[in-house]
Amino acid sequence: MSKTIAAVATGNSASGIGVIRISGDNAIEIADRVFKAVDGTPLSALKGYRAKFGNVVSDGEAFDNAVALVFRAPKSYTGEDVVELSVHGGIFIVEKTLEAVLSAGAEPAEAGEFTKRAFLNGKIDLAQAEGVAALISANGQEAAKASFNLLQGSLSNKITLILNSLLDCSALMAAWVDYPDEEIPELSEEGLKETLTGAKNSLKELLDNYESGIIMTQGVDTAIAGRPNAGKSTLMNMLAGREKSIVTHIEGTTRDIVEDSVRLGNIVLHLADTAGLRKSDDVVESIGIQRALDRVEGASLVLAVFDSSRALNSDDLMLIESCKNKKAVAVINKTDLNCETDINRIKESFNEVVYISAKNNEGASELEQAVKRVLAVESFDSSQPILAGRRQKLCVQKAYDSICQALDGAEMGVTYDAINVMIDSAVDELLSLTGKKATEEVVNNIFSKFCVGK
Repeated sequence: MSKTIAAVATGNSASGIGVIRISGDNAIEIADRVFKAVDGTPLSALKGYRAKFGNVVSDGEAFDNAVALVFRAPKSYTGEDVVELSVHGGIFIVEKTLEAVLSAGAEPAEAGEFTKRAFLNGKIDLAQAEGVAALISANGQEAAKASFNLLQGSLSNKITLILNSLLDCSALMAAWVDYPDEEIPELSEEGLKETLTGAKNSLKELLDNYESGIIMTQGVDTAIAGRPNAGKSTLMNMLAGREKSIVTHIEGTTRDIVEDSVRLGNIVLHLADTAGLRKSDDVVESIGIQRALDRVEGASLVLAVFDSSRALNSDDLMLIESCKNKKAVAVINKTDLNCETDINRIKESFNEVVYISAKNNEGASELEQAVKRVLAVESFDSSQPILAGRRQKLCVQKAYDSICQALDGAEMGVTYDAINVMIDSAVDELLSLTGKKATEEVVNNIFSKFCVGK
């Protein structure tokens, strides 16, 4: 018998309703102790997918109206008996309802424990569970679509197709090797290579789309860099839609890194407005400048801001040098003023150059398209399977490497038993991805990153 757990399934803020989720063998019995239907019907008398209106009580006294939803095992989110109590969403009322449920015999749920039970009870696999986490943290439409497709099994289905082809191939080879005297049809060399090539191409496609998938679902770390008064902070404020960074005509105003996350079209940029790049004798400003250079070095995307009204100087050249071999967009700002900068020199150093007037909120659309091209996400298809994180990528990478080794072995005429070892290694990695062979440590680590109540 599993312990019965409970937690608040809605956000920790005042809202229209708050939901307390209870799951486990005694979920309905415990809910009956704190919920009384207005018609006197106990929840234990209800079939699954039924609801009752009534009151929640504590120490025999009603303190709020509520709706109780009953889900019977195995047709529930967790695969267990589940009751969800919807009460008015004041923080005090929600917490008091949870306290009443815990006093009635439930235990506090751990982070991600409801979804973990759904996985352990076969309602979803591990890849789908990670889709739940991705969907919760989705910051835009494309991210939500891609995460929902992951939850719906797009990746799991693709991995299953690859697994089935490899397992069929492996079974034929194993049978032929183990029973050479039996009339077992030998797998043809052509069929073996075709199966391995198909698996290799499918896995390579997932790996190739990994970076764009992560960018679209999790956002990209972005540094805004440039000489003092180039308009970095004004650009930050334009993208954020509010005054996030202090803007003045005085050079060196920004001395530390100012951070915010903004949506540029359907891409989330985790922005860092850095100190102006220049040589300075000011100790505090120098620290900020070094931090700016470090942030540019570590950023996945750099918005290099140049002041079109001023000629390039050594500070601009330092910025150009620091952006070498990085994904960067040259942002030529202050197009509302006369152009004095060397546009050709900037174009020689950057594949993408856009012209904006951050002060007048002009150029955001052009910047969005340039960023998409630099990040190679302009053709991102949220309906296609994606890898949701490093764990999944590592599993696919190891499986891909094993398949490549098996294919090389087949080309060189290596014996079937040796090739089968390589295929088995790939199969193990793919089974680990979906959770069918994942270790307890891996499973616990994944669900520990979930919020409580999910």
